[in-house]
Amino acid sequence: MPDARTSNTITGRSAFLSLMKDEGVTRMFGNPGTTELPIMHALTEQRDIGYVLGLQEAVVIAMADGFARASGQLVSCNVHVAPGLGNAIGSIYTAQMSGTPMIVTAGQQEQGHGLTEPLLYAPLVPIAQPVVKWATEVNRIEDLPRILRRAAKVALTPPTGPVFISLPGDILNNEAALDLGAPTRVDTRTRPSDAALEACARRMLAARRPLIMAGTEVVTSDALAEAARLAEILGAPVYQQSVQSGAHFLSAHPAFLGALSRDQAQVRRVLEPDDLLISVGAELLQMSVYSEVEPLPPHTRVIQIGLRDWEMGKNFPAEIALRADVKETLAALNPLLERLGGQARAASAKAALAEMADRNWSAQRARKAEAARARGGSQPIDPDWLMLRLSDSLPDDAIIVDEGLTSARSLIAFWPFRDRYSYFGNVSGGIGWGIAAAVGVQMAQTQRRVAAVIGDGSMMYCVQALWSAAHYKLPVIFVIANNGGYRILKQRLKAFHGNDTPIGMDFRDPPIDVAGLARAYGVTAHRVETADQFDAALKAALADASGPVLLDVVVQGGT
Repeated sequence: MPDARTSNTITGRSAFLSLMKDEGVTRMFGNPGTTELPIMHALTEQRDIGYVLGLQEAVVIAMADGFARASGQLVSCNVHVAPGLGNAIGSIYTAQMSGTPMIVTAGQQEQGHGLTEPLLYAPLVPIAQPVVKWATEVNRIEDLPRILRRAAKVALTPPTGPVFISLPGDILNNEAALDLGAPTRVDTRTRPSDAALEACARRMLAARRPLIMAGTEVVTSDALAEAARLAEILGAPVYQQSVQSGAHFLSAHPAFLGALSRDQAQVRRVLEPDDLLISVGAELLQMSVYSEVEPLPPHTRVIQIGLRDWEMGKNFPAEIALRADVKETLAALNPLLERLGGQARAASAKAALAEMADRNWSAQRARKAEAARARGGSQPIDPDWLMLRLSDSLPDDAIIVDEGLTSARSLIAFWPFRDRYSYFGNVSGGIGWGIAAAVGVQMAQTQRRVAAVIGDGSMMYCVQALWSAAHYKLPVIFVIANNGGYRILKQRLKAFHGNDTPIGMDFRDPPIDVAGLARAYGVTAHRVETADQFDAALKAALADASGPVLLDVVVQGGT
């Protein structure tokens, strides 16, 4: 007697979409080629998964990355054989760094045909392997359900991240009786043992000057409130991790002092008075360029809480390392701290918070805002004034996507993090992510307005994303900080090598018509050269939610 689960036959392409839908995928981001046509054919036969077209594979992955980060959903990306996967690798690397749950697929030539090495052929799994959690190729149609179920489970199990599947054409076009199986989800919302929690609480309370560093997992575990309560109980100052990739702490909280930099000497000075660094779901002191200075003082001990055990003790030893969910851990730890600390700790914590009033984020913002407003008449426009004006003008529930690099260095000093989706920054440092990610963020957060602050150099890496924003009529406001070159490289050339005559870092001959380029992609665009022009253009953009608007803002910093 036949198995009822496998009595009906189905094509590989239809099974692929059915499995994706059952795993919770609602959108596939892609750029199709010949080997992807079976999937494109199947997409026309269903309405459950929407297709989002990007005009280049790096754009495709970055849009999907933004969508997944702003929605928490598993996302599907489909790219085209070896060259397309190669185009996508930089963006997949960023998705890996951000832990984005993503299934990346690429069409592959039919099995056997690949042996002849046809045009566009290369083994795909080795190309993808270094930047994903798992990579494989489907060799039998019967294995398709098992592989896709495994891929979804691996992508969604913390530490989350992208996976890759190579899909040969014969697998997609063949037909077989398949058992499609069912999803598996691994529950990682765990907390430490009672003994570990008590040891951690007593160690925190014994510290003379504890300091909290909040990071990525505060966002992914939705633990902003619990992290804030930890700071209140301990009376500990809070810094955001050195890579400001998200809204890792509530800006207006009295304990929040801002973000750590990636300057080892500066971080060392900040941490010098502290005897205990409590890392809450953070990358521990991730730096950028080399320095002989170690950012962690030798007397400062470390406690790490989070699910990414690779981060624990990676570069600096952890006295206590708790591999557990941040929200669940803090929900159990905070009441224990209150009980063990008692009234004496509550009083000292209250006094410590009061002592931070003139140096916390809110106090710093007031001083920096006063200085920035004084430069409002500058021309070209002063970048700090621009960031302040943008922050003051956006609605409270707006979302900022930030890849402004040098021009936006003061942005997080002015834009308050009010919830975990209020800010998205570039995790990897690979430029081009932001302009495309903003498209995906806006798709995920349809009731909120997205403003993307992008450098003119970063814009050129994935400028094709503007077409997708226009095509899908997304009300993203793109603020392009235009200084006519790679200012960050000029600054570092001078700082690190004493060289003030940069080569290959300007694009002024000929100048790029940023607004004209945006119009060519169907985006309403305005060139902005004065403060009054910016105010008027931003006001008009905020009043019009019918589609994207780009403001090409000429800022200081060019040569």
